[in-house]
Amino acid sequence: MFSVPLEQIIKEFSLECITGDKKIDDIIITSADVNRPGLQLVGYLEYFGTDRIQIIGKVETTYLKGLKSEERYLRLDKFFQCGFPCMVIARELEVFPEMVEVATKYSIPILRTRDITSRFLSALIGYLNVELAPRTTMHGVLIEVYGEGILILGDSGVGKSETALELVKRGHRLVADDLVEIRRVSDRTLYGTAPDIIRHFIEIRGIGILDVKNLYGVRSVKVTENINLVIQLEFWNEKKNYDRLGLVDEYRDILGIDVPCLTIPVRQGRNLAVIVEVAAMNNRQKSMGYNAAKVIKEKMEKRINDAAYEE
Repeated sequence: MFSVPLEQIIKEFSLECITGDKKIDDIIITSADVNRPGLQLVGYLEYFGTDRIQIIGKVETTYLKGLKSEERYLRLDKFFQCGFPCMVIARELEVFPEMVEVATKYSIPILRTRDITSRFLSALIGYLNVELAPRTTMHGVLIEVYGEGILILGDSGVGKSETALELVKRGHRLVADDLVEIRRVSDRTLYGTAPDIIRHFIEIRGIGILDVKNLYGVRSVKVTENINLVIQLEFWNEKKNYDRLGLVDEYRDILGIDVPCLTIPVRQGRNLAVIVEVAAMNNRQKSMGYNAAKVIKEKMEKRINDAAYEE
C-alpha cells in the first residue's frame, strides 16, 4: 500500500490551513476515495469510510447554516468523532465556530481552497489515483511516438537506447531511459515516467551519459506518458519463426493490464527507428478498428471463394 503525506497535498493544491497545523506532519493519506458528507451530517454514519478526505461545499454549508448553533455543534461533534484525515472547505466558504471547536477537540485539521467543489474534487481524486497507484519498475525505454507511448524492452546491448536516440532525432519525445517507473492509475491505464535522478538522461555505449533536453530542447522530452504498446527487441534467431502477418495479437501483462506487444528481431541493416514509428502508427490504426492483416486475409478468402464458385 502506498501513501501520500497530507503536507504534500496542501502544497500541491495551495490549501489554507484553518486548524490543526501542528498535526499535519503526522497525517498520511492512503485512500484515493474522497467523500462529501451528506447523510453523515444528518446523523447516518453506517458504512462511513474514515480513511477518506472529507470535502464540504456550498450545499453542505447551506444546510449547516440553517441549523441552530446547539444543533450544529451536536451534528458536527458526532461526525468528527468518527475520525478522518482532514476536512476541506471549498469556495473559501465560511468556517463555523462550532466546526473549529469540534475539529480542535478531535485534532482533525480543517483546510480551505478557493476552487469550486466539483473542480477541486475531480483534481484531488486524479492526483491521489496517480500518487497511490500500484507500481513497478522495468528495465527499458519509454518514448512517445506519434502520440503513442512505446515501451521498448530487451536484453542489455540490443539497441534500446540507440533506437530511442534516433527517434528523438526524428522529432519524437523521450520519457525514460534505462529504468521506467510504471503506475496503474486505472483498470485500463498505465502511466510511465523516469526516476527523478535520471530523468531526461540517456546512456549511449562509447559516448556515455547524454542530457537529451539540453541537446535537443524541451520539445524532445516528456515527463509522463501512457503505455500503449510494448516492443520487445531481441537478437535475430535463425531457428525462430517470427510473425510475418500480424494476425495473432500478443499481449504483455503489466500490473494486471494486458498491453499489446510486438517482438522485433534485431540484425544488421534493420532501421529500428522506422520500424518503431510504423508499429506506433499501426497500433493506433488497430485501436481505431482497422487491421491491415485482417483486411488482406479477407480479400484472399474472397478471391479463393470466388474462384471456387466460378469452377
